Amino acid sequence: MNNSKHLVLLPLLLLAAGAARAEAEAAPDLTVSSNLNLVSEYRFRGIDQTWGGPALQGGVDLAHRNGLYAGLWASNVSGNSYPGGNLEVDYYAGYNGKLDDDWGYTVGGYGYWYPGANVNKGTCPSAAWAAPCSLPGQKFDNFELNGGFSWRWLSYKLSVSLTDYFGANAKTGYSGDTKGSLYHDLSANVPLAEDLTLNLHLGRTDVKATYGGISADYTDYRLGLTRTFSGGWSLSGAWVGATNDRFYRPPVGGLSAANGETRELNKDRLVLQVGRSF
Repeated sequence: MNNSKHLVLLPLLLLAAGAARAEAEAAPDLTVSSNLNLVSEYRFRGIDQTWGGPALQGGVDLAHRNGLYAGLWASNVSGNSYPGGNLEVDYYAGYNGKLDDDWGYTVGGYGYWYPGANVNKGTCPSAAWAAPCSLPGQKFDNFELNGGFSWRWLSYKLSVSLTDYFGANAKTGYSGDTKGSLYHDLSANVPLAEDLTLNLHLGRTDVKATYGGISADYTDYRLGLTRTFSGGWSLSGAWVGATNDRFYRPPVGGLSAANGETRELNKDRLVLQVGRSF
């Protein structure tokens, strides 16, 4: 036996074992990440949520290496749209899986909570609301199940509401309950360079009720660019809009539930964002 060869190989084996151990330690089973962003206007599914004002947003996410995830996210919102409230808190969990290097899939649940907000904390402009004018006790909270698939930079997700869709039901003037309302999300994040991404989005909201015979369904869209920087920083700009805003206080789109003010909540707008991931 040539012992000299073994003496040469031993340090190499020790180095390889140390590298493998370091790699395993660098990739823990559970990772925690967070984010903080400032946006010029908060748009949800194409609709203005801050009545033209800026929003401070942030969240924390847990991800397991087997694909399970969970998280919390929050943003300020306008009391004009959510009387009695000024905060949105989202909670979510699910599973992200991969079929191969290109194809992936996701399933999960997503909840929206508006602390303190209730329809009965607003005003009732009788000319715009269904007669007789009334302000029922109705929260805006919503919970959805979702599922979708992705291919490289292209993804599609379908969300199904298990509750009345953000407080829309017979009590608030709709033709019935809105459980089962759908949201279709088709998005593409196309890499243009190592630190530059083209963001494309097309969405469709299908509300399972009408208001005075008027459909609340609409399409929203987004076209933007995102630039990333060292240290987790990012900067983006996006042109955002929607085909109508009648779901938000029909039949007059963009009518405040708090004080009767009006605003074109679906108007095309350039939305700017600066933020950091940790």
